[in-house]
Amino acid sequence: MGPLHGLKIVEMSSIGPAPYCGMLLADMGAQVIRIDRLEAADLGFPVEPRFDLLNRGKQAAAVDLKLPDGAALVLDLVGRADALIEGFRPGVMERLGLGPDACLAANPRLVYGRMTGWGQTGPLSGDVGHDINYIALSGVLQAIGPAEGPPVPPLNLVGDFGGGALFLAMGMLAALLEARGSGVGQVVDAAMVDGAASLMTMHHGYVQAGLWTDRRGDCPLGGAAPWYSTYETLDRKHVAVGAIEGRFYRALVRGLGLEGAGLPGQHDRARWGALRAAFAGVFATRTRDQWADAFAGTDACVTPVLDCAEAAAHPHARARGAFVDAGDGVHAPAPAPRFSRTPGAVAGPPADARARTRESLRAWGLADARLDALAAAGAIAP
Repeated sequence: MGPLHGLKIVEMSSIGPAPYCGMLLADMGAQVIRIDRLEAADLGFPVEPRFDLLNRGKQAAAVDLKLPDGAALVLDLVGRADALIEGFRPGVMERLGLGPDACLAANPRLVYGRMTGWGQTGPLSGDVGHDINYIALSGVLQAIGPAEGPPVPPLNLVGDFGGGALFLAMGMLAALLEARGSGVGQVVDAAMVDGAASLMTMHHGYVQAGLWTDRRGDCPLGGAAPWYSTYETLDRKHVAVGAIEGRFYRALVRGLGLEGAGLPGQHDRARWGALRAAFAGVFATRTRDQWADAFAGTDACVTPVLDCAEAAAHPHARARGAFVDAGDGVHAPAPAPRFSRTPGAVAGPPADARARTRESLRAWGLADARLDALAAAGAIAP
């Protein structure tokens, strides 16, 4: 059933972090209905609905929000919901007549979650952008990558999903918990630039303390340290090394057969280049999987660098059920985190809003007569 069973959420269709937030809440048992456009959304590249995994486990309805009947329908759903998620630029929902004032008037207990890159206020709030822009401005991007190269985008994990969706989910759950006691909802303003900056909290402290710098290629946990880095193997694949603590570092050196080789000290930063070269030379003598076997069961913190298919097939992932059948022959990461008594689950594959509108709206208590009228008016998919 999931720990959020009974919670009802309206999600305004968008891309990236907002639907991921909705997916996380749906995985935990919330009833999420995605309000989509009448025409298929432009994601920038074609994606079959079954592969659009951020929409898994949700109901879906295609609605023309530019028609008064369409906006009124969403307000009706809001009146039946606990929360709303929207990921538009500031002002868009207000222009549709679905801003916080209108929605909270329809449902004073509503938690209104807003996902943007720059936030609802500030000089950049009206600007467009993507993950790479938000992590650039928050101090994250410039610290990632080799010293001799440009900054390297870490996929869109830090801004969109880490600093965006996860912070929105946390904020909404906190507001929902507060609303249980107060009986009053509120707006949650989740900005990716804020969340990405928050993820840098430890680094801000260490930089100001003089323990680290935020120069690219200089931070020990950014790949500067030979004992926290990746190495190419004989088959041109890679292993990851995270031997930070002394006992783990010693296990790494033993596993590489470098005991007594006169290596520089682990923290002799001036000689890290020589230490890295020694490690790289040995790692290049075996394949990735041979090194994985050699370090299995040790404390050296050495793991193979896997691709998506290999990650899903790894024995540890299989033993934990870390990937599940999302329907239509598509596998996906399992719901996380895990709960001992009320486990989450993928409620179903991504729904095509244009095919599931009536079914989804019926599940929210709308009568067939009203659905017929909305379809006749062109406000919902027929």
